[in-house]
Amino acid sequence: MIFTHATRISLAERLRRLFGGNPPRVQAAALPWRREGEQIKVLLVTSRGTGRWVLPKGWPEGGESLDGTAAREAREEAGVEGSTAKTEIGRYLYGKETGSGLTWRCEVAVFPLQVEREAKRWPEKKERTRRWVSPEEAAGMVQEPDLAELIATFEGHPRKIAA
Repeated sequence: MIFTHATRISLAERLRRLFGGNPPRVQAAALPWRREGEQIKVLLVTSRGTGRWVLPKGWPEGGESLDGTAAREAREEAGVEGSTAKTEIGRYLYGKETGSGLTWRCEVAVFPLQVEREAKRWPEKKERTRRWVSPEEAAGMVQEPDLAELIATFEGHPRKIAA
């Protein structure tokens, strides 16, 4: 497993892994971005359950690669398509609440996606809101501190990462 400078794994998580605790479930997320003049903008969507601001993310299906999962989730959840980086820029951990009240530990690999097409209609349009904002503003909108750091770190460096 590769962790970048932007990935922060807590001491408790490292100890859990060291002593054979169940690994977290792995998801993939897209960090959709575009250039508006000299500014970089990133796209956030609301979650269906709580309305929190998040990146489009989900579970790999079949033999799908993580970057492929990120691209599919961006299409389904945010209605955007483009060039997805093959290399993740980092990972973050969060707790996913299940319908039964359990919480799954999830680790999310984040892949930049340079947006080339933005649909007017997409599968989850009626369930989500999308918003283009600066990376600084996006970092302040998400609840997960490690995700906020990944987004803030991304500011000004998309070409190096996504190329």
